[in-house]
Amino acid sequence: MRYFIQISYNGTNYHGWQQQPNASSVQETLNKALSTVLNCKIDCMGAGRTDTGVHATQMYAHFDCAELQNTTSIIHKLNSFLPKDIVVHDLIQVHDDAHARFDATKRTYEYHIHSFKNAFLQNKSWYFHQKLNVDLMNQACKILFNHTDFQCFSKVHTDVNTFDCKIYEAFWKQENANLIFTISADRFLRNMVRAILGTMVNVGIEKITLEEFQTIIESKDRNKAGFSVPAHGLYLTEIEYNYLKNKENKE
Repeated sequence: MRYFIQISYNGTNYHGWQQQPNASSVQETLNKALSTVLNCKIDCMGAGRTDTGVHATQMYAHFDCAELQNTTSIIHKLNSFLPKDIVVHDLIQVHDDAHARFDATKRTYEYHIHSFKNAFLQNKSWYFHQKLNVDLMNQACKILFNHTDFQCFSKVHTDVNTFDCKIYEAFWKQENANLIFTISADRFLRNMVRAILGTMVNVGIEKITLEEFQTIIESKDRNKAGFSVPAHGLYLTEIEYNYLKNKENKE
């Protein structure tokens, strides 16, 4: 049987989602927990990769095993076995061809910035004390909707067939001394969100104009775009699948 597992994690102590030699990853930690609790070797496939230090309030992965009985009890056992910074929220039986990565129709990220030093936001939000023009940055968001090719925001030498992404929403929201950027798309390129953010921050400090922001996108040149903001302010917050949506609607 194929199952989707829904988890959240604080990425501070991990070298990203993907399993890799000589480094702690979320995928490896989850595989070990699943293999131990289910008493068989489990290799789960994630909905995507998050970089070192990036967090997820919602991440899905799929794996295959014999039919599970009493998933509530299994979730409890997994959470008892896993470290405190990874939490299992749900186990969902899906059709045999369901794929956590390729079947996702929409992904949403948030980026958190705080403008006044806060001891409790270390590794959870980026401290950036310079004044940002939020109105200008929201105007830059609107420019994103006019484009689909985001090669300028992609990590170079990335093995992808296309740099096209459909952005569904992008906006900044001010909450007292905190800023939250939200962006949703059908897919994201490697390092894309952090590169968009770095370029938008340059708009916000009025280092570049909105016209220059547009020119950067049209250039398809990563060297012309801004810096990549620190990973620890970034959260994967939602992943959507049509068949999970349909299931929720029926319920």
